[in-house]
Amino acid sequence: MSEHIKLPAPAAQQDAIDVNDFVYAATGSRVRRVTMPDGTHWFPAVDVAVNLGYANTRQALSMHVPATCATNVGELARTVCVTDGSHKFAAHGLKNHMKLVNLQGLIRLVSACTKPEAEPFKQWVAEVVVAVQRDGSYSLQKAEVQPVASGTATVYAMPTGVADAIVRLEEHNLRLDEALVVTQREAQATRRDLARSQERMAGALDRIGDTLDAMLARQVSTAPTPAPVAEPPRVTAESVLAEWKERLSVTEDVWAVAVTIAPVLAEHGEIRQSLETIAARTGLTTHRVNECLRFMRKHACIRSIGGTPEGSPVYALNRQ
Repeated sequence: MSEHIKLPAPAAQQDAIDVNDFVYAATGSRVRRVTMPDGTHWFPAVDVAVNLGYANTRQALSMHVPATCATNVGELARTVCVTDGSHKFAAHGLKNHMKLVNLQGLIRLVSACTKPEAEPFKQWVAEVVVAVQRDGSYSLQKAEVQPVASGTATVYAMPTGVADAIVRLEEHNLRLDEALVVTQREAQATRRDLARSQERMAGALDRIGDTLDAMLARQVSTAPTPAPVAEPPRVTAESVLAEWKERLSVTEDVWAVAVTIAPVLAEHGEIRQSLETIAARTGLTTHRVNECLRFMRKHACIRSIGGTPEGSPVYALNRQ
């Protein structure tokens, strides 16, 4: 359905052909319209271009419509001497920057389009041009109407070809409307079926979940209690020395070093004492301490894991 903005006119003016029928015959659709006080009509370019199948409104205007046949809402509003003109435009969704075309611009866009629905109108325009060239004028036939008052404006009949095209368009649109209603009903039925299916699926998933929970509960109740995991024996200096003594045949010097470092290794897992510190505690020379530590590394009692920032070696307990 078209939206019509009619601005106040100083005097009533009657179109020879109803402009709505004229535009409908040309574009195959009802488009918004602004009627100026002088009786001229303007149409949103985007409405016309979309209905005629143009993909790019700006390009269609630049290629087919001269500047004199186009304007924008803001410029048109400034030419109207009414305080609420801009508000009327805005109320119909027409923003100031929107492009408008007059009837001549609309006809130019129709003439350049390839939409089959526009062919009857284009054929009529061609017939008008031929009649003017041949006869010097073109006249519409007067419609057979009964005047209801003196001074009633003359009403003209739409040309037969164009009128037939309008009838076909209306019939086509009615079929589309009926098909749309059927499609909407089918979509609603599909949505209802889908909702019911989702409810059934949700119920089935709930039942599956309940079954799995019950099975899990039975498995837990019948599962044997796992045997407690025995904790590894605590490492002590005594256990470390006993293990070393069992595996090694050591000299008195090696044993003195072992007794010194075993408590630290048992407590911390590593030892960071310097050779001088161990030598002072054992009464051995640093050279002999180093030889003893090398012997213990060779027999996998300890392992080297680096050194301290001060340069002392770091050893870790090597458990079998």
